[in-house]
Amino acid sequence: MPRKSFAELIDSPGMPVLVDFYADWCGPCKTMAPILQQFAAQHQGKLRVIKIDVDKNPAVAQQYRVQSIPTLILFRQGQPVWRQAGAVPAAELARAVGPFVTS
Repeated sequence: MPRKSFAELIDSPGMPVLVDFYADWCGPCKTMAPILQQFAAQHQGKLRVIKIDVDKNPAVAQQYRVQSIPTLILFRQGQPVWRQAGAVPAAELARAVGPFVTS
């Protein structure tokens, strides 16, 4: 199966895509990992969560002006609609992203 481009990954008709820009060496990124995993499980079929390693994908990080990690960006139909730099508590993530997730 061919590898999808970043543009193909975020252009998901009818389903928002939450992108976690992270790095393996980043402590706050490690804090976010289980929060995002649980969030993805709770919204399965309604939201896709993908992780982009900024060390392996610097061009994508630069394209979206990711200057600190973790940075979360929510895309709807390929367009960014919400972003947050830094670790986010689960309740805050649900409050911010919830309105974009279809029922």
